[in-house]
Amino acid sequence: MMELLTQPLVYTFMQRGMLAAVMVGILCAVVGSYVVLRGMAFLGDAMAHAILPGVAVAYVLQGDILIGALIAAIGVALGIGFFTKHGAIKEDTAIGILFAATLSLGVALISTIRTYALDLTHILFGNVLGVSDSDLVTIAILGAIVLLTVILLYKELLVVSFDPVLAATLRLPTDLLRNVLLVLIALVIVVSLQIVGVGLVAAMLVTPAATAYLLTRRLPVMMLVAAGLGALASIVGLYLSYYFNIASGAAVVLTATVFFFVVYLVAPGRGLLWTARRQAPRFSK
Repeated sequence: MMELLTQPLVYTFMQRGMLAAVMVGILCAVVGSYVVLRGMAFLGDAMAHAILPGVAVAYVLQGDILIGALIAAIGVALGIGFFTKHGAIKEDTAIGILFAATLSLGVALISTIRTYALDLTHILFGNVLGVSDSDLVTIAILGAIVLLTVILLYKELLVVSFDPVLAATLRLPTDLLRNVLLVLIALVIVVSLQIVGVGLVAAMLVTPAATAYLLTRRLPVMMLVAAGLGALASIVGLYLSYYFNIASGAAVVLTATVFFFVVYLVAPGRGLLWTARRQAPRFSK
């Protein structure tokens, strides 16, 4: 058993990949708690695909793809905040419009790149085993910014997420806080690109947080449980990827999904088995 656990870690690329995957799993879970509580799962998926134009432009200009993705993600986040600021357009409508527009622009740009099938595949599906030392530094810096912001604005984001009316009564800058949350989601999505790719990043935002939601009603506990589940899914997923020779991002997401199904069945007081047991007819002697 010890050999099974230690053998993959002999390789430097596995060590870097494991560290990156754990960091991303924790970040996605913490920010994903807000995503789940506010019913913003579609936003995570839309913003993940909306970074394609930035990736394509950076690739064409031979620049840093991560920077291109970051600029595109923040631009889309602020665009959603702008269109929904005065309430003329609902958030899901703005997301749908910008999602379709940016995705189409990204596809149009990528289609002009003759070698995109080989060079941009890792953006779509992730390549955790290709993480470099500079990637680790970038993930650590952006991750620290995200976590520090969540800690500093915890109470404000909590009020805005659970009771927007109270937030307005307290004269909190609700529009600014909403934009901050959107930017945090954008940062996490960009950080997650290397690990799970555009196609699967929304799952890492939602699944560990949704699993934790079934186990607790308190946001701080939910964040901690979700972070633990995200990190564990990342570790188990990488081991499965190594031993079964499957895509690492897909293995991580499938592991997180298995955790969700197990908790959905057996969560104390709220799981499917507990609910069925409560509703089962009781016969008196």
